[in-house]
Amino acid sequence: MPIINFKTKEINCKVVYVGPSLGGKTTNIQAIHHEVSPDQRTPLQSVNTDGDRTLFFDYFALNMEEIQGFKIKFLIYGVPGQPYYKSTRKMVLNGVDGLVFIADSAKYRFSDNLESLLDIKGMLMEYGYVYEDIPIVFQYNKRDLPETTPVGEFQRVLNDRNAPYFESIAIEDKGVQETFRRICKDVMKKLYQNPKLGFKPS
Repeated sequence: MPIINFKTKEINCKVVYVGPSLGGKTTNIQAIHHEVSPDQRTPLQSVNTDGDRTLFFDYFALNMEEIQGFKIKFLIYGVPGQPYYKSTRKMVLNGVDGLVFIADSAKYRFSDNLESLLDIKGMLMEYGYVYEDIPIVFQYNKRDLPETTPVGEFQRVLNDRNAPYFESIAIEDKGVQETFRRICKDVMKKLYQNPKLGFKPS
């Protein structure tokens, strides 16, 4: 659920990028941060290990347009995919409003993608969230590799909700902004349906 402050007329929405380690989550977030005007976002905070893997999480805040008197802010997180950072992922997922699942298209990593998604579903269940109710966008990254998992197989095994998806080459910023715009759109759509706010259709 978004954090709504009626006194200051502010709404914070949390979007979390998830997926297997080294799948492209950090690359996505860096590309998005680079495209946003500096006066609209906070500095990107990242803590990395010597191996260039995200240690804790990537994070920045993005100020959106004001809607019906409320200032909308998106909090963008990317969490590490390694099994031993499970506690970090679970902590960041608390209060999530939208998910972007970054799948690694390398054929040999198909099982890693499935394991990661099942891990996320389990954590959401522990919080009492209904996975089917949370906006999610799938991104099938690294489509430039010589041996990739067919999109149809990703759709059949990972995308059981028939959620929006995009093919991408994140290091070239292909499919990155499209993915981000879609998750923002879907989170905002759900926000408009929040009875506490009483938003009128624009």
